Amino acid sequence: MPGRLTPRSPRQNLRSARLRTAALGATLLTVLVPTLGACGGDASSAGGSATLKWTSSYFPAHWDPVVSGSGAQFRELSLVYASLTRTDASGKAVPDLAKSWEYNAKGDQVTFHLRPGLKFSDGEPVDAAAVKAAVERAQKQKNSALFGDLTSIKSVEANGLDAVIHLSQVDYQIPQLLGERVLQIASPKAAKSPDKLDQSPVGAGPFIVSQLVPGTKAVLKKNPDYWDAKDIHIDNVELTSAPDAATVVSGLQTGVYNFADIAPSQAEAAKKAGLDVFVQPGFNANNISLNVNKAPFDNDKVVDAVRYAINRQEFVDKLTFGYGSATNQPFPKGYVAYDPQSENDYAYDPAKSKQLLSEAGYKSGQIKLNLVIPAEDPQAEVVQAQLAKVGITVTIKIDKNWATPFFAKDLTFSLYGTTGRDSAAQTLTAHFGPNGPLNLSSPYEPAGFEAAIAKVRQTPLDSPDYAKVLQAATRAGLQSKALVFTYSSPNLIAKSKSISALPKNPAHIDWTGVTITGGN
Repeated sequence: MPGRLTPRSPRQNLRSARLRTAALGATLLTVLVPTLGACGGDASSAGGSATLKWTSSYFPAHWDPVVSGSGAQFRELSLVYASLTRTDASGKAVPDLAKSWEYNAKGDQVTFHLRPGLKFSDGEPVDAAAVKAAVERAQKQKNSALFGDLTSIKSVEANGLDAVIHLSQVDYQIPQLLGERVLQIASPKAAKSPDKLDQSPVGAGPFIVSQLVPGTKAVLKKNPDYWDAKDIHIDNVELTSAPDAATVVSGLQTGVYNFADIAPSQAEAAKKAGLDVFVQPGFNANNISLNVNKAPFDNDKVVDAVRYAINRQEFVDKLTFGYGSATNQPFPKGYVAYDPQSENDYAYDPAKSKQLLSEAGYKSGQIKLNLVIPAEDPQAEVVQAQLAKVGITVTIKIDKNWATPFFAKDLTFSLYGTTGRDSAAQTLTAHFGPNGPLNLSSPYEPAGFEAAIAKVRQTPLDSPDYAKVLQAATRAGLQSKALVFTYSSPNLIAKSKSISALPKNPAHIDWTGVTITGGN
C-alpha cells in the first residue's frame, strides 16, 4: 500500500497498528548477550567498546527502505542507510550524502552534488547512478511504499557525482523530501535482489549490519567509510524489538538496554529509576477519519456535529500524561506549517452539535456507527464516550486487517495517527489531496486546496513568504470534511545517563556527536 504514513499513536494503544502487511515485529526476544547488573557498565561490551543497546517498539519488519516506507521505523533504518539530505534542529534540510544542491531558474530541476570518494558497505560507489537507481526503484518496484511521495520527479539524470532531478512541476520541497524518511539509498548492486536486501541491508550510513534476526534483533558495527565517521562515537549497536511495555524500564535499569522509546505512561517511572527522559519534538498528530462518500457523513451537518462534539483536551488529559497538546491540525503548535488563524475553528460545543444533528433530521440515538480500528485503543473509547453525549451511538470494531479497507477507502469511520513528513507539503497532500493515502474520502478534496498546495511548491523555502503561503495551504486543507484532528504528542525516549544528549532534530534520532561512557 504505497505512499502512506505509518500510524503514530501511544505505544499502550496502537503498538500493533501497521500500514504494511507485516507486523511491527514486537516479538518477545531472547537477549543474546549477558544481562548486566544495575551498575555493570551498560555502555560497553566485553571488548570495552561503546555499545548502544536500543530496544524499539518500531523494530523494522522490512530493511529494504523502499518497502519499509517513511513511517516511524525510518529512524532505525537510518543506522544503515544515508540519504541525499537530513534535517537539522530547525527541521531544515542540510547536506548528507549530497554536499550541496541548486535549482535551475525555473524551479523545475534540482542538481544534487554528491560527496566524492564515498562507497556503500559492499564497496560499490556512492554516485549519481546510485541516486538514479534509488529513485527509479522507489517509483517502480511493485511493493514500493514510496512511489506516492515521488510524483513530482519526472526523471533523474546521472552525471558522475551530479544527480540532476527533472521535475514535472516547480517544486522547491525536493531537498526536504529526499531525506531520511523518503530516500534512504541502498547499494544498487544489492538492490538488484530486493528480497535479499530486505534481510541483508547494504547502505552508506553510519553503521553496518553484521547479524540480523528478522523481527527480533540486529547487531551493527560502526562503518569506517561513512562520510561523517569522525563524529560517530558509537562502536556497536544492538537493536532489539521491544518486549511488553511494562518491562522496558526495568530492562533499562538493569542494563539489558540503555536506550528505548517509551509511552507517556512510563515516563514518570523512568525518571524515578534515575534514567534520562528525552522529549523529542516531532510532527505527530492524531485524527478521526470520516468518509464523506458514505452516510451519514455525506450530510455536512452531521460532519460538523462530529467536529463540535470532540473535546480535544480530554484526549490530552487521559492519554498523554502531560506530554501532549490539543490540536485541530496535522501539525503541532509552533511548527512552521501550523496555522494560527485556524486554531479555534470548531471548538468543543456539544449543544451546537446536538442542534446540527437535529437540523440534519436525526433524533438522539438514531445514528449508529462502527468505529473500525486495528487494535485496542483508548482513543476509541474517548471518541465513543464523547459522541454518546450528543446522541451518536458508536460500536468499536477491532479488525487487525484494518489497513486493507482503510486504504481502499471502504471504511466509514476510523482513527489515524501519523509521524508527519519532513516536507510539510507532503504531509498536507497525504491528508487532504484527492489521492492522499490518509484521505478516507478520496477523491474528495476541499475547495481551494489544490491551488494552495501548488503555490507552496512554487515558493522557495528561504522565501520570506514561505511561512505565510504554507499556512494558507494548511488553512485550505482544514476545510476538509474528512478529518477531525484531536491531539499531538512528542516522542519520548528513556536512556541511561551513560549516553550523552542527542541532537533535538524533529522526529529524527541523530547519533552525530553522541557518546557512551561506562556505568549507569
